[in-house]
Amino acid sequence: MDPNVLHNISYGMFIVSSSKNKALNGQIANTVFQITSTPVTIAISINNKNLTYEYIKESGIFGVSILSEEAPLPFIGTFGFKSGRNEDKFKDVNFRILSSGCPIVTDYSIAYIEADVINCFDCVTHTLFLGKMKDSAMLTEGKPMTYEYYHQVKRGFTPPSAPTFIRGENKGTPK
Repeated sequence: MDPNVLHNISYGMFIVSSSKNKALNGQIANTVFQITSTPVTIAISINNKNLTYEYIKESGIFGVSILSEEAPLPFIGTFGFKSGRNEDKFKDVNFRILSSGCPIVTDYSIAYIEADVINCFDCVTHTLFLGKMKDSAMLTEGKPMTYEYYHQVKRGFTPPSAPTFIRGENKGTPK
């Protein structure tokens, strides 16, 4: 079996966020996709060990900020290589709190989606959350960042907690 064939599946770069008792957290995710159009349902894949997983599981809501190609690596690193258990990821970031209490990041985001969890599926190390979209908006013009762009142009890394991590593939250390 050649796990490199999985590189031919298209992914994006997103910040998935949620809240719990007014505490905010968010993380980089590359697995966000539309499931149905009526009702508009999306799916996200979140590592079961991540703080964002706990917040989504408890609150039943999540937000998705769609990152633009302009997002710099240090910004992505804040949400992708740091834990909300150790620091406030939203401290130096522009964001908006939606009516549900869910945060969405406005820095380097071209659009956002807010969803209510309607089902979840245990996938061993990750959980697939299905969400019914309840709010969305375009924030600015721009080109959404793909996972390929993140790797090829930005020279970004895949953390071991990502669903697309392949052991031995990253070289060097994350920025």
